[in-house]
Amino acid sequence: MEISDGAVRILAGMLETRSGQQLGQGRRWRIETELRPLMKARGIETLDGFVDHLVRGGEPHLADIVVDALLNNETFFFRDVAAFDLLEQKGLGRLRHARGETTRRLRIWCAACSTGQEAYSLAMLIADMPRLWDGWTVDILASDVSHSAIDRAREGLYSQLEIQRGLPVRRMLRYFRKEGEQWRIDPAIRRMVRFQAHNLVEQPPLGLFDLILCRNVLLYFSGDVRRLVLGRLAGAIAPDGVLMLGAGETVIGNSDAFVSDYEARGLYRPRLDLSRSGAAGRAA
Repeated sequence: MEISDGAVRILAGMLETRSGQQLGQGRRWRIETELRPLMKARGIETLDGFVDHLVRGGEPHLADIVVDALLNNETFFFRDVAAFDLLEQKGLGRLRHARGETTRRLRIWCAACSTGQEAYSLAMLIADMPRLWDGWTVDILASDVSHSAIDRAREGLYSQLEIQRGLPVRRMLRYFRKEGEQWRIDPAIRRMVRFQAHNLVEQPPLGLFDLILCRNVLLYFSGDVRRLVLGRLAGAIAPDGVLMLGAGETVIGNSDAFVSDYEARGLYRPRLDLSRSGAAGRAA
């Protein structure tokens, strides 16, 4: 199904304005795939006709639905096993040592969490080590710009295909129960995670986080937005906190508020020779 360049520009501009994400060439296949059901429900036969209907503004919430449909919610449990091993051995280990004799509290932010698999993976990782975390308060906040993804994450219900992607059988049997053809996350794991809708280009949630995961979303931003988002993260992380990005992402050339962790390549630390007020100023 064809669509004019003008209609693509309208959709791309709407997506970037509302989410910060760009509709790159590699993601344009989503236009037809994801918008076709919306077109069919309205009896509109062409993509240009649908965009014209969208622009006319007859449906107040249609723009939100379209943007939500165009977002890439690709995720799976324990995505990049090596990264989770590094996080367990280095990132969480160092934070446990740093907080163990004081607050015994860990605040974690899973930004751009999609449908929840990453946040639940982290919760399962911690639940696997009860002796290490006994007596601790572990607060996991998971957020995403997609309201529909957050709704699914809160439900904690996954298909057979989703449950098989990245999840070892041992954890599947321990932390999920079968409901018909789907699988439900264990209530104890579900209670470890709070979900909320949040746009990364906006001000971060209140308070400082010991660990921030912001994986596989920066690559969808322009350079300016990427720098803005990293500035937001810099204002939300504890001075000795840990930042984890996706395997193909880096702070190099995007932010001077973080440095590569010399003890754990692949993780990042706040740059201590920069004032937090300076980082916050760049995020404004």
